[in-house]
Amino acid sequence: MRDKQKGFSLIELLIVVAIILIIAAIAIPNLLRAKIAANQASAVGSLRTLNTSCIAFSTSYGQFPAALTNLGPVNGGTASSTSADLIDSVLSAGTKSGYTFKYTAGNANQSYTITATPITAATTGQNMYFTDQSGVIRVDTSGAGAGATSTPIG
Repeated sequence: MRDKQKGFSLIELLIVVAIILIIAAIAIPNLLRAKIAANQASAVGSLRTLNTSCIAFSTSYGQFPAALTNLGPVNGGTASSTSADLIDSVLSAGTKSGYTFKYTAGNANQSYTITATPITAATTGQNMYFTDQSGVIRVDTSGAGAGATSTPIG
């Protein structure tokens, strides 16, 4: 008489693997949508931080910064108009959470514009953002690029 072996049969293992694959097929698209939403929220938060930092810079130095790096951390010593220590080194480098931030100073540094563009629209974000010295953040969902006439966010 044969001893009865303990364990799972091949069919049982295949059923478990099939169930896991079905669950993964449902969960992965939701995870990607959640990541895109988080990146877009981070971009808006970063633009708010940049607006606040530009106003603080203007209050201290009488003009807006000439470049995004002027808002960045101090490399030893005290804060100055070239290293105001108002934002972290990641944001002052111009890329954060799947978005690229482009800062453009206006005439005699009395105005500025900032755009936030996703690095890869399919995986990091779908909206493009724009802000200027008015502090209003505007969004473009069409992919044409956000500008001064785009829809303000709520």
